Amino acid sequence: MYAILDLESTGGKYNAEGITEVAIYKFDGHQVIDQFSSLINPERKIQAFVVGLTGINNDMLRHAPKFYEVAKRIVEITEGCTIVAHNAKFDYRLLRTEFSRLGYDFERKTLCTIELSKKLIPNMASYSLGKLVKDLGIPITHRHRAIGDAQATVKLFKLLLNKDSEKHIISDNVRHRPKSSNGKAFRTILEGLPTETGVYYIHDQKGAIIYIGKSLNIRKRLNQHFTHESHKSKKIRQEVASVSYELTGNELLALLKENLEIKKNKPKYNRALRTDIFTHGLCHYMDKDGYLNLKLEKVERKKNYITTFTTLKQGKKALQQMIENYGLCQKLTGLHHTSGPCFHYGINQCGGACIGEESAEDYNRRVQKLIDRHGFRNKNMLLIGPGREASEKSALLIEDGIFKGTAYYDLNYQITHPGIIRNLLTPMPDDRDARHIIQSYMRKPRHHFKVIEF
Repeated sequence: MYAILDLESTGGKYNAEGITEVAIYKFDGHQVIDQFSSLINPERKIQAFVVGLTGINNDMLRHAPKFYEVAKRIVEITEGCTIVAHNAKFDYRLLRTEFSRLGYDFERKTLCTIELSKKLIPNMASYSLGKLVKDLGIPITHRHRAIGDAQATVKLFKLLLNKDSEKHIISDNVRHRPKSSNGKAFRTILEGLPTETGVYYIHDQKGAIIYIGKSLNIRKRLNQHFTHESHKSKKIRQEVASVSYELTGNELLALLKENLEIKKNKPKYNRALRTDIFTHGLCHYMDKDGYLNLKLEKVERKKNYITTFTTLKQGKKALQQMIENYGLCQKLTGLHHTSGPCFHYGINQCGGACIGEESAEDYNRRVQKLIDRHGFRNKNMLLIGPGREASEKSALLIEDGIFKGTAYYDLNYQITHPGIIRNLLTPMPDDRDARHIIQSYMRKPRHHFKVIEF
């Protein structure tokens, strides 16, 4: 649990400042579940430059509560939480100073979004909150006021959680949670899980990730883990202490995130990582008569394929659909081995490329459309799909035929060029597994993604 906050102060001598405004959002890693904000009478003069920066002056605070009047609420809303702030050292020092004046020792674990941003989003022009969120497409209102800055920090922290593919933030937070008795309170764990699409992480008592999975219904899938009688499920049940999760908004991003994070974290109960998650690929070649032929074959490591398939059966089924969609010849796609015309020619579903009746130029034009539709080579495109909530979209970026990664962006922020997406991007390797996942998903007739080429 996190307490994401921002404070405004009077300015002045070190450790002599007072707090003029506070905003705190209790965040469970997915949504805000409690919040508190208030102006505060600091009982001291506000520096002139601070008045000009925040717009808060002493007249505004004359009837505001004093810090001791809101102290109990601050303790309650931050209890059991890690404090998250942009420049956390400053905000945490101010809080500890105010509490020490009351004779109370206020101690919380802290996370700084400046430090996290420098690690997870390197090479930004500036890490000041205003400039950083602008470059990341995060809306911010009421800059230099506690509520506006805290709300922007919530959105920034959600982005940082998504970019943390090695799950250091989540694992560390789990490590500091109160532990349930012997890690077997399965009903309690399940009650806190959503029935939506995403990736889940099973942790042991030390917070280490022992299993990563994806599901269209996270709660249902975890229930299967906790009730199945397989050897692996039994071992997981013996060690599970907590489950965390990340919603993805759609299955494609869940598949890509699962693929990346299993490889990065290497959980002990995930199956031994295979080099590839597919067995067969679709390639093309020119025959002696100048016709483009398609061929399904077992994948070879150094060979490029138009698209790939998990099994030969899946490949044949997909290729048969491509033949129908593009009016291709069964013989020139390897599905009908014959020295004469293919079967489809006999029922008037083939233009006769198999016996030279259709010109190579006309036939190859349709094959090239298939290659362009299902392949990445030299393409620049955004795949835009559903986000984690109604006000959000997800995006996959492919540049020069290379898969770059995924991102989420707020619908209030207009995406006018790929540069904005690049800043929001969670980088992912352009490996064969990622390509296979994207291509397989995009072959589905109803995949809910819009393709924008640029």
